[in-house]
Amino acid sequence: MKYYSTNKKVSGVSLQDAVVKGLAEDKGLFMPDSIKALPQSFFDTIETLSFQEIAYTVADAFFGEDVEAEALKKIVYETLNFDVPVVHVNDNIYSLELYHGPTLAFKDVGGRFMSRLLGYFIQKQGENNVKVLVATSGDTGSAVANGFLGVEGIHVYVLYPKGLVSPIQECQFTTLGQNITALEVDGTFDDCQALVKSAFMDDELNAKLKLTSANSINVARFLPQSFYYFYAYAQLKKLGKANDVVMCVPSGNFGNITAGLFGKKMGLPIKRFIAANNRNDIFLQYLQTGVYTPRPSVSTIANAMDVGDPSNFARVLDLYGASHEAISAEISGVSYNDEQIAETLKACKQETGYLLDPHGAVGYRALQGGLAANETGVFLETAHPAKFLETVENIIGEKVEIPQKLQEFMKGEKKSLPMTKNFESFKSYLMSI
Repeated sequence: MKYYSTNKKVSGVSLQDAVVKGLAEDKGLFMPDSIKALPQSFFDTIETLSFQEIAYTVADAFFGEDVEAEALKKIVYETLNFDVPVVHVNDNIYSLELYHGPTLAFKDVGGRFMSRLLGYFIQKQGENNVKVLVATSGDTGSAVANGFLGVEGIHVYVLYPKGLVSPIQECQFTTLGQNITALEVDGTFDDCQALVKSAFMDDELNAKLKLTSANSINVARFLPQSFYYFYAYAQLKKLGKANDVVMCVPSGNFGNITAGLFGKKMGLPIKRFIAANNRNDIFLQYLQTGVYTPRPSVSTIANAMDVGDPSNFARVLDLYGASHEAISAEISGVSYNDEQIAETLKACKQETGYLLDPHGAVGYRALQGGLAANETGVFLETAHPAKFLETVENIIGEKVEIPQKLQEFMKGEKKSLPMTKNFESFKSYLMSI
């Protein structure tokens, strides 16, 4: 499979180069030349398959031409050795619980898969000193850092906005050591992302260092996120709820919903999507006006979605031929402020006993008022509520049990390096390593 850039100036790129480079030379994001439709027989029996079996079938359609079958199967089975259950919450609304991996967040799927796939290609190239740059608004950093922890020949640099991730999220990537370095940036997530993108475009840096990205700009990070959309459908089919499925995706950098849209293009029978935003509602404004107007992000209690210029919007545009009409036909949007998010989180706990995290609350609220009587709604519960401990406890007025996995991270000593949002400072640091 060959890949081209969303900016259309680069094409004919191999999967290996797309994964190792991360970003195209014309600053665009890589897209596959074609998206393979999966056979109807797969969907006819999908409810009989495990998560790993489903993931391997989808992964083979994406990567099978470029990765040996046994190697790809090993990557899938070793990295996706946890469940992502569909749980009934209320009426015709279900939660897809994506927080059962090592860091208790949905990005464990893409982060772990990418770490092994990148390692596979690096080994083939004979490289042994690759630098992975990743910007995080919370969960990406922990998933990527833990996915790459101890992987030979790769060093990860996690850039995160100072004071704008939850304390537990921060613990998950600042306490690891080994081949993980945390850079605490005096700015927003958008500033962190701008530093990473600028690094890839700097000729002097790239002449000295082998750089790649583990953000959802990398095809190896965002494509595996399609796996759990297929698995969600399989579980709904078992329940007899697979007709007229609406997927509601809490959306920040738009890698997650883009992966779901790829699944639909492959034949996954999802009726429509809802992109649920916090106050950073750039995509909703695009749907309403047809004009994409990025702006500086604002801080909210759903911090992982505090993105003012979503990278993967370029892929959404490309997927639908830049047609506002086509995009609006399959994706609707909503936006909620902190008060509405908190109100929803508290009400859901009181009325159903189900504890949401702030991001899941955005998705749940969107489905509450946005479903037809015959539709089944699934919102993506993207991280365990305990990762936002202080916020959630203040909202519900009671203690939240911290899972053992998170408790272990909290025992470590924070080690991070301060960094300004000035690119020359960041470049100087990278040149010195």
